[in-house]
Amino acid sequence: MVVEISDKDFEQQVLKATLPVVVDFWAPWCGPCRMVGPIVDTLSEEFKDKVKFCKVNVDENQQMAGKYKVMSIPLLIFFKNGQVMDQSMGAVPEKTLRSKVQGLL
Repeated sequence: MVVEISDKDFEQQVLKATLPVVVDFWAPWCGPCRMVGPIVDTLSEEFKDKVKFCKVNVDENQQMAGKYKVMSIPLLIFFKNGQVMDQSMGAVPEKTLRSKVQGLL
């Protein structure tokens, strides 16, 4: 399951999470975001109970988008223990994203 989060709960949901977290920075008008979204959904089921998956709408949550220098979307940032471990920009294949998620474990 992918959790929709905002600037207000980003710290609690991501930085203080006990599990590794994948954050998908996206926007509803973004075509490549709509291509990556189903992949993120699939991976969230595959890695259920091992990795937390969140989405941040950059149009509605510009503070976090600015903090993490989101200049292009989709941008997936991979966190572990509150630290950025990796990131992936653009519409990338499921195999690539799966490998990055596995790298968090």
